[in-house]
Amino acid sequence: MTSFELECDGLSGGAAGGNSALQAPTVPAYASTTAPYGSLAPQTGEGALVVSVAPESPADDLGIEPGMRILTVNAQPLTDMIVWMWESDGDAVDIEVYDPRDNTVTPAVLERFPGEEWGLEFDGAVFDGMRTCVNACVFCFMNMLPKESRSTLTIRDDDYRLSFLQGNFVTLTNMSDAEVDDAIDKMLSPMNVSLHAITPECRRKLIGRNAPRGIEVLERFLDAGIEIHAQIVLCPGLNDGDELLATLQYVEAHPGITSLAIVPLGFTRHQKRFSSSYSSDIEASRSVVRMLEPFQERARATRGATVFQLADEFYIDADLPVPPAETYDGFPQFYDGIGMLRSFLDEVDELKGARSGDVDAVATRLAREGGRVLVICGEAAQSTFDAFCRLFDPAGIVSSLAIQNDYFGGNVNVTGLICACDLLAQLPRDLSSTTVLIPDVMFNYDYLTLDGVSKQSITDEIERRGAAVRYATPAPNLMLDALL
Repeated sequence: MTSFELECDGLSGGAAGGNSALQAPTVPAYASTTAPYGSLAPQTGEGALVVSVAPESPADDLGIEPGMRILTVNAQPLTDMIVWMWESDGDAVDIEVYDPRDNTVTPAVLERFPGEEWGLEFDGAVFDGMRTCVNACVFCFMNMLPKESRSTLTIRDDDYRLSFLQGNFVTLTNMSDAEVDDAIDKMLSPMNVSLHAITPECRRKLIGRNAPRGIEVLERFLDAGIEIHAQIVLCPGLNDGDELLATLQYVEAHPGITSLAIVPLGFTRHQKRFSSSYSSDIEASRSVVRMLEPFQERARATRGATVFQLADEFYIDADLPVPPAETYDGFPQFYDGIGMLRSFLDEVDELKGARSGDVDAVATRLAREGGRVLVICGEAAQSTFDAFCRLFDPAGIVSSLAIQNDYFGGNVNVTGLICACDLLAQLPRDLSSTTVLIPDVMFNYDYLTLDGVSKQSITDEIERRGAAVRYATPAPNLMLDALL
């Protein structure tokens, strides 16, 4: 008997991977910690590390503990969450479990009642190493980071599995034929694909010599019926103008591409290739808006959806109002910056009626106490955040403070890339009677900013200046909750 006490009585047999398509789960950022023995040598380095087990779950009943590894499922190496989802969709599954305490591997049958969860959480979504990028994209933001950036920020992932599981954009250029066949067999749909351009010459200039492979795989996916959400990083003088027109026509001719996001080139001061983008050229921004309009109108007429979507920055740079919510097709590319401003503005309008009492309560308390609120944001979104601030009164009792991004420089001006050094340098030294409302999108899962400062350190410094500190996701309802 090993130290892994398995209860293996009962039904035997495994569940075959017979489902015709997988639905991508929401993969959590696991906060659980493994047992101390989870780091003991020797480690196999294979399989999925168990980080938590739900009490009284099938996994708990079997004796699985955090720190162990599931090596195989139905005799298939457990390399990622897709394998687990595919193989474990029945009520029984054959597994092999590695226990690092005594370096043993034990086969077992994991069983559950219909509809019951297995009770396992693993360390991430891929277990055999992330597929990294093989391209040389001229606009790669990872190549524009400061030299002192921590190493985790420079990992250039291009893993098709993370595209399905977490919505990452991938070029498909590093996929083997076996991986393409497997993705089609499992119908990994939808996939988020970085398209950028369609003509071979332009794609090679933008991406590098592997560019043709991306289109080859994309068209195999489309032929198989896999839904595609595509993206273009639009670079002035490279893939705009006639090149953009050709790419739009390609998307129009392929209804399996159900949304296309066009985002403007972003660049930092830590490179020499780019010195301007659409943020400094209002007419160039407006020309992109005008080019898309007929494609959007035809798509609404023929597909019942707008399909062709511009990043919010284009409307800011063109000094044009963002489109109404119904043109965003349910916001399929919200986290690519498509429709965030519209969603924010509409939520502000809803607050005026639905939560006017809460708004008045905050304003009354601030007036009674002689206090004020500084709402932190990036320069690009300041006018939008001001709509939230105006809810309280026109006298500035709640006001925005746009942080200029000196750390990255260039045209970086979005809220999610604010760094601690810029925030603390640009906040007043005297913050008496002030509440500072900070967007939590500045932080990663370890509560660090992009320049490596902890959330607690920021809180401590701002409190030393006399302020109260609140954090909120930049959505009006949640911001109001934080102020309450």
